[in-house]
Amino acid sequence: MNLNPALTRYRVVAWIVGVLLIVLTVGTVLKYTTDDETIVALVGPAHGFLYMLYLVLAADLARRARWRLPFTVLVLLAGTVPFLSFFAERVVTRRVRSAFSLATSGTP
Repeated sequence: MNLNPALTRYRVVAWIVGVLLIVLTVGTVLKYTTDDETIVALVGPAHGFLYMLYLVLAADLARRARWRLPFTVLVLLAGTVPFLSFFAERVVTRRVRSAFSLATSGTP
């Protein structure tokens, strides 16, 4: 089974969600320290929408790769903690690539 397209979709959205979450965190700090809500107003809705897309793509990859539920839930929650989505993306990529190479190494 070729998981590369699903993995690529997940990786792109994981990085975008991660970057937007960091920007949103900075914006939240600015909101409460300087009363400037510009960043939160612009980035908040975009991050919310893209996080929903992240959930769908991560769940799709989990289904295709046949992950266990606890691992899937951790990956899904990774988009809510700044910097964690980058770590989760690396773990997921290694795990999928490792499983894919093992699955195809025995075929002629």
